[in-house]
Amino acid sequence: MGKKIDAAVLIVGAGPVGMAMAMDFQQRGIACIVVERRAFQALPSVKCNHVAARTMESFRRLGVAELLRGAGLPEDFEHSVAFRTTVTGHEMSRVYIPPRGSRFTDRSGPDGDWPTPEPPHRINQIYLEPLLQGHLASLAGVRLLNRHEVTGFTQDEEGVTTAVTNLDTGNSHLLRSQFIVGCEGGRSLVRKAMGAQFVGTSVIQHVQSTCIRAPQLLGLIPNAPAWGVYAMNPRRSGTLYAIDGRETWLVHNHVHPDEGDGAAVDRDRGIRDILGVGDDFHYEIITREDWVARRLVADRFRDRRAFIAGDSAHLWVPYAGYGMNAGIADGLNLSWHLSAWLRGWAGDAILDAYERERMPITEQVSHFAMDHAQALIRMRGAVPANIEAPGPEGDALRADIGRKAWELNVQQFCCAGLNFGYFYAGSPVIAYDGAEHPGYTMGGFTPSIVPGCRAPHFWLRDGRSVYDAFGRDYTLLRTAPEAETASFEEAARARGVPLRVLDVHGEDLPASYTQKLVLCRADLHVAWRGDVLPVDVEALVDQLRGAASPQSQNLSGTAASQTNAPSRLGNPPVSIVELS
Repeated sequence: MGKKIDAAVLIVGAGPVGMAMAMDFQQRGIACIVVERRAFQALPSVKCNHVAARTMESFRRLGVAELLRGAGLPEDFEHSVAFRTTVTGHEMSRVYIPPRGSRFTDRSGPDGDWPTPEPPHRINQIYLEPLLQGHLASLAGVRLLNRHEVTGFTQDEEGVTTAVTNLDTGNSHLLRSQFIVGCEGGRSLVRKAMGAQFVGTSVIQHVQSTCIRAPQLLGLIPNAPAWGVYAMNPRRSGTLYAIDGRETWLVHNHVHPDEGDGAAVDRDRGIRDILGVGDDFHYEIITREDWVARRLVADRFRDRRAFIAGDSAHLWVPYAGYGMNAGIADGLNLSWHLSAWLRGWAGDAILDAYERERMPITEQVSHFAMDHAQALIRMRGAVPANIEAPGPEGDALRADIGRKAWELNVQQFCCAGLNFGYFYAGSPVIAYDGAEHPGYTMGGFTPSIVPGCRAPHFWLRDGRSVYDAFGRDYTLLRTAPEAETASFEEAARARGVPLRVLDVHGEDLPASYTQKLVLCRADLHVAWRGDVLPVDVEALVDQLRGAASPQSQNLSGTAASQTNAPSRLGNPPVSIVELS
């Protein structure tokens, strides 16, 4: 027997999803192990470029928002998206998003008035991941196993035994944990071992993507440079993203429907047609990043003690940046539910809530992304032959196309609905009251305290965000001083449910706070509301902690226990067993 490691959760994959989960577990006192194939601080591919407002709110709570805002594009480089005939050609319109240096003071863009303490941030994953990994490595209670690979796992009544191989030495180990979470991407071993299958549309579009180094390109771009440029011309339509704001760029060549998988498409010609440069323009290919746009969602997110999150659970067109961001929302939803169970104050039904809450949102967001992708495919296929024509006729045509491009894409790049509008409609641990949830679109939403919705943001008189005053688990907002809370506090205390009561009467509350008591969860979603407490406050507390439903999926195949339990953190410990 090797050295024992006390850890309740084994996370497979140290991408943004797995690392965010590990940071949240650490804050909640839950020891975990993160297994990652890559070496420590090894750079990922240039994938996600956008951290959504909702994700930045989570990073604020995890203590890394300021760290991340200090990195990415130069301070004065616009986070805007421009629509042009080519990257160096005519500009037709622009979704203005301020640079990071003025993100909190310049409110003139379409997302400038968003109700959040943390606006979105543009930072490529090659800068994001090393920052998160460096922070994670400094935290007690988290063990990073880089250059290790999970090769299989088995479940029993008390936990999970996972086989892991050291990729440098070839030695194999057994890791013992209470739960395993697969965050290792679309080829997830955890998903396959669970028997879960992807369902949906396997091919929407092929994209020939190339990361290039071209220091002279910045000087050829007219007007202010933008984080993203959509190029539309009869020869080739594509997208350019600034990686470092100086010399490194990512070029997406959107393969035409009649070009198959794009293997025969001239990569060099496509890049030059998108950039609008001649054969004398020099650039260097750093990596080829070709990808396929899909809409695939796993048919289940859980099998007893095994869970999946992020790309392991869903793959879709990465519009609105909602691959990684939705994955982080998965992970932090799951880490809270698991930690509640592990700390002993929640019943087995709280483990069902993850799939019940996140799977419907995944379906909704994936359809938003697919519908938007198809609309863009139609727009690219209808580019007029004379879009680059000089003179008033060409100017009028470009103005019309620019307006249409802005209207279609502002909802993608300033997607308030996807950030703040989604709600949990069928959770076993939310107390619904029969009120209808307000609908939302990719770009729009209605703030609401209907149970399941995100608690609307407001600033406190002392300058803090109300979210900064929330507890780590449940926060009961009291908007009227006469509202009685003592019986609820006592019921929560008797069952070990962490609760903070926050008096906000006299604050500048949004109009959506129409009731005197609003109970909010760690993920900011409303769990219950009312002007007075229910007569049976014990029943309410039992529902919130997942101890009221006899229908929960069992961990071991026997009848599920719904009674309160002491902390489960000590059983079983995690140990490493050398097999060779």
